Amino acid sequence: MISKFAAAMFLSVTLASISQVLLKISAGKHYKALMREYLNPYVIGGYGLLLVSMFLTVYAYSGLDYKNGPMIESLGNVFVLVLGYFVFGEKISIRKLAGIVCIMAGIVIFNL
Repeated sequence: MISKFAAAMFLSVTLASISQVLLKISAGKHYKALMREYLNPYVIGGYGLLLVSMFLTVYAYSGLDYKNGPMIESLGNVFVLVLGYFVFGEKISIRKLAGIVCIMAGIVIFNL
């Protein structure tokens, strides 16, 4: 059974990945005013999610073994790749796939 601290870390990584997507969406848009580049819903939402993610991570580390935190956080790379594919239509190249396989293999080996 997954602990509430591991679930908090998993949620934190998920929110951080979504925030990266929101910030990338904002970066791809052009704004007439300089201030709108930094004060728009995507940026505010992205940084808001990062703030929530930070608090969740701090909470998760209060009850999670320190060796397990980075293992869960490395899943963020997988989430960003998948979100990039579905949101932006980015292609998953052999190099990206090899990187994800290395990350997943590292998680498996770490848990042996």
